Amino acid sequence: MSDAPAGVPAGIDPRGPRFAAAVTTVLLAVATYLALTGTGTRIGATFSWFAYQPLADQTFFPGTLPTLTVAERAADPGFVLTAIIAALFLWGVVSPRTAPWGALFRAVVRPRLAPPAELEDPRPPRFAQGVGLFVTGVGLVLHLAGVPWALPIAAAAALVAAFLNAAFGLCLGCQLYLVLQRAGVVGRARSA
Repeated sequence: MSDAPAGVPAGIDPRGPRFAAAVTTVLLAVATYLALTGTGTRIGATFSWFAYQPLADQTFFPGTLPTLTVAERAADPGFVLTAIIAALFLWGVVSPRTAPWGALFRAVVRPRLAPPAELEDPRPPRFAQGVGLFVTGVGLVLHLAGVPWALPIAAAAALVAAFLNAAFGLCLGCQLYLVLQRAGVVGRARSA
């Protein structure tokens, strides 16, 4: 019998989401670097869908993306890795039991650890995966649309959140979930 309120899934080991956040931090650090050195931050050319005219010295407005097709932007290594990370976030939302980092934690890491002192509600970490998906998804869409710096900013924002969770156990998405739960927007409020 579970101690969870009716309708709430059994608790999860709180070290699992922190482990997943640590792996995600490494992936997002690489994605941020690749995004910073990729097409989304090149200066000196124009958007393909804007008709900027070069200035007298043949320079272009700073901060604009090179004239690239959507396919060329999608082939950027930073975009590809961020898209993979977004897919992993989606996997964590849709099927957290089968998500790769959770499965790796349960199969390899958890057997080597003492049992957790307490279990936590799985809904806030799942919601946090959705927040990560939203942030990286917006960066991906804006990058494809030609918005300069959108991809590295989105990857860096997700990186900060993942790092805070991995290093300090501060899950920003979980905190947002709790705020929205108190406001009655998500989940059911716990009975006292």
